[in-house]
Amino acid sequence: MTTRHAVQDHPQLDLFGAVLKAYAGTGSMSNADLYEKVSAEAGIPMSEVERKASIGKTGAMHSPVKRRLRWQQQTLKALGLLERDESARGTWRLTPKGREKLTPAAGRVVLLGFSTDLGLALWAASSSVFPAIDEPITLCLTSPPYPLAKQRAYGGPSAAEYVDWLTVQLEPIVKLLVPGGSVCLNVSNDIFEPGLPSRSLYRERLVIALCDRLGLHKMDELIWHAPNKVPGPIQWASRSRQQLNTAWEPVYWFTNEPRMCKSDNRRVLKEHTEKHLKLIERGGEGRTAEYGDGAYRLKPGAYGSQTAGRIPRNVITCSTNSGNKRQMRSAAIAQGLPTHGALMPLPLARFLVEFLTEPGDLTVDPFFGWGTTGQACEELGCRWLGTELMGEHVLGAANGFRSAKGFAMAAKGW
Repeated sequence: MTTRHAVQDHPQLDLFGAVLKAYAGTGSMSNADLYEKVSAEAGIPMSEVERKASIGKTGAMHSPVKRRLRWQQQTLKALGLLERDESARGTWRLTPKGREKLTPAAGRVVLLGFSTDLGLALWAASSSVFPAIDEPITLCLTSPPYPLAKQRAYGGPSAAEYVDWLTVQLEPIVKLLVPGGSVCLNVSNDIFEPGLPSRSLYRERLVIALCDRLGLHKMDELIWHAPNKVPGPIQWASRSRQQLNTAWEPVYWFTNEPRMCKSDNRRVLKEHTEKHLKLIERGGEGRTAEYGDGAYRLKPGAYGSQTAGRIPRNVITCSTNSGNKRQMRSAAIAQGLPTHGALMPLPLARFLVEFLTEPGDLTVDPFFGWGTTGQACEELGCRWLGTELMGEHVLGAANGFRSAKGFAMAAKGW
């Protein structure tokens, strides 16, 4: 294996995370020690690290691996995560910011985290990316941070701030939507008024604001039923006993042009039940009946036509652990990376991408997290773009794409 292949193709060589992890838990460290640590972490023999090649116009002999590691040092320095230790020549150490658990993208900096033949994962704030692109978008599918009273490590707005904050985040994306494009938002139903067992009305305010401010139309409020959802809300269901345990979350579906909406339920038809197949074989219903004061009438032959399948209902049942979430979580822990708290399952994302887009369309996720939206697109052969504010979460998401065609970590800056 050549040095180039060792650097570019090795599945564990996520250099940004490897360098950051090498410095974690240490004081100052020399470059020689860095090379050894990253070699052990990435599983690349030191002989490959030391091997030199002709580089640049002059053809000077240098180690490509060492050059890339030093590039990471400069990137980390520029982001305020790494600094030289002036008390010891040739050594570096993490800054107080670099020792924090999560590393947000710096300012308006946009870095490529990883890519596949179908998509790009960017380490950046969504507000630094979408106002600057002109690519038509067919679907925005995302699960933004929830307005929790006690926020997760990656932060998020309060319920009072949520509507204004999310509207601002989505505005540049909505401007790029093709006529009939869609926005799907998985948000939480379990947000309560401070100190009360009554639910916040932030969801209702959000729906109205997105329609009034951004010109969107509400197509539906799909229900994601998660049978294994953790019991809660603890305070109001288990302690005061005033609420029931929740088992669902809403997925709001909007479009900019309802009559032109690109949704097509023929792309997501389900198999007929055995009972329905037998009914078709018999030629349909053999009786006449009326229900609801005549509003619904059953006639002989009803439901007897051969069809390609049954139209799904707007309640989608799937576990929070559906897909490869467990494997990705284990991989992130093994790499020393913090795990993401988002639970949107792969089957739910796959259903929505298939229902709302066609081959060649672009789907985006401004809050990439585990990269679930991108994984769904990969499985369906669709193009995707994701932005994630926290660098460690970009690295964790990469574990779900390693088998994707054309997968590569960024060659520079990471």
